[in-house]
Amino acid sequence: MFTIGDFARLGRVSVRMLRHYDSIGLLRPVAVDARSGYRYYTADQLRRLNRVIALKDLGFTLAQVQTVLDDALDVEELRGMLRLRRAQLEAQVAADTARLASIEARLRAIESEGQMATHDVVLKELPPLRVAELTGVAASYEPADIGPAIQPLYPELFRRLTSADTSPTGPTLAYYEPADDGEKIVVHAALEVAVSPDRAWDLAVVDLPAVPAAATVIHRGPMDEVAGTLQLLARWIEENGWRADGFPRELYVEYCADDPAAGVTELQQPVTRA
Repeated sequence: MFTIGDFARLGRVSVRMLRHYDSIGLLRPVAVDARSGYRYYTADQLRRLNRVIALKDLGFTLAQVQTVLDDALDVEELRGMLRLRRAQLEAQVAADTARLASIEARLRAIESEGQMATHDVVLKELPPLRVAELTGVAASYEPADIGPAIQPLYPELFRRLTSADTSPTGPTLAYYEPADDGEKIVVHAALEVAVSPDRAWDLAVVDLPAVPAAATVIHRGPMDEVAGTLQLLARWIEENGWRADGFPRELYVEYCADDPAAGVTELQQPVTRA
């Protein structure tokens, strides 16, 4: 048999952890000296310890680990738990990947500072538009939240327009407005059309009013790298005595769903005199 210290070293865990596992009944020593209280373990118990550590590293709670190791679950239940954990880990990896992409985009925005000049900004009036649109809600205005909320709307919008035997008359666009609760954003995926609303269609046809003044600039590349272009736009607005009024509209001059890097977008920020 091994003392708790020797067993901890062989199992590459701490003595404190083994004492905790004993206290909750997850891994009890085979013997405890009645006078000294010393705990003793056997080599065969390393098998259970290794399984405890492996399942814990997968994200299972100690209560779940104990249930699994004590064979209280049948094969299908265990398979279900493992599948659920796999899905959770995959979602976490996807979220971390998106977060890394966002960081990279911010870094590129910092590196590109000063490469675009404010004379690239054009002040103009935006005419009224009639658009067919679908809407959704994003958790916030961050690219990581906006993209997943609005991108699936465009193929569905095209599909519904085709079903309604209607063709767009202009490029795709997006516009935004705050939702009623906190930071959430209502996203509008839209296409310019020249038709009247029809209750038979499963999409909305709305009229966007004219915008008397908008500071506009061309952004090239994916929208998750728009931070640098928005920074340029903000500098122009400030330097020229204007004030931003609401969210910028996005007019997709070249909409490249399969190759976002090839996208060309005109950012249209409504402004008023400061």
